[in-house]
Amino acid sequence: MSKRTSIGSWAYTIGPYASNPVDFDTVCTKLKELGFDGVELGAFPPHPNPGNPSGTDDTWPGAMPEKSPREELRAKMKAWGLGFSGIAANLWGEKLINTDDQSKYISEFRKNSEFARDVGILSIRVDTVQPPTILREVDYDTAMKRVVDTWKTCCEIAADNGQYVAWEFEPGFAFNKASDILRILDRVNKPNFGLLYDTCHGQMVGVMGARQEGAKEVFPSQVEFIRNFDGRIIHFHLIDSDNTCHKDAAGNDETSTHPPFGLGVVDFDKVMPALVKAARLPHDWWTIDLCFWANAWEATAGCKKKLDELIVKYG
Repeated sequence: MSKRTSIGSWAYTIGPYASNPVDFDTVCTKLKELGFDGVELGAFPPHPNPGNPSGTDDTWPGAMPEKSPREELRAKMKAWGLGFSGIAANLWGEKLINTDDQSKYISEFRKNSEFARDVGILSIRVDTVQPPTILREVDYDTAMKRVVDTWKTCCEIAADNGQYVAWEFEPGFAFNKASDILRILDRVNKPNFGLLYDTCHGQMVGVMGARQEGAKEVFPSQVEFIRNFDGRIIHFHLIDSDNTCHKDAAGNDETSTHPPFGLGVVDFDKVMPALVKAARLPHDWWTIDLCFWANAWEATAGCKKKLDELIVKYG
């Protein structure tokens, strides 16, 4: 089966690009020139999004609270000859773990799901929103139950819109150990729920144990780590890792550094066969993630060439 290629649009809007983002039309025009088949949408300003999470100001750059601009976006993507491989929903302003009322999180998820439905996106990315240190404030079982119960509801919303929910675990978010990941997968237990496996996060979580609270759970390599999730990976992001975390504004470890292919330690000739074997992709997308990379725009062309090589070898 041939594979379609995409890259996360957030690489050009957040982190080093926050003060000077690349507009969505420019991104898509460039990706088409480079031979990409689509884009994975970071649904927050200035790129297309369902609107301000507060629900009070839909003048956000890129906000599309009504169906008409969403239909225009869908038509524009078709004219470009591009598709959407997924959406990263803007849920980071919500509380998930440190509150017993997840109604606002669920409401925002629903809004993103409806937006995704209207523009033709089938995959919705989620994470646990809050850092691993939140487990110092909320006991483990309570935190786990809040995540599981909320995501069960979100999966039902997504299913109504013909979508699946892909959880991207990261060192920067709670429940970042293999045992945590498996517990959540088992307890959510919905047919449209699974893992978004990022090869950079896989290295930092599975091999380095970055930002894990308490005793670390690590594996000799990503190959052994990936085997835990056989049949449960429904989406993946491909990029290198240099065994470090990106730093926040205060200089503290935040989440994985995403260096371009060849600038890290990931042995893709070992990782890719294991990942392809373990994956149960309901689609044919292979996606690059250059999140927080300072020169993501300049690095995109080289990463596309490497992705094409990986598809030839392992696709």
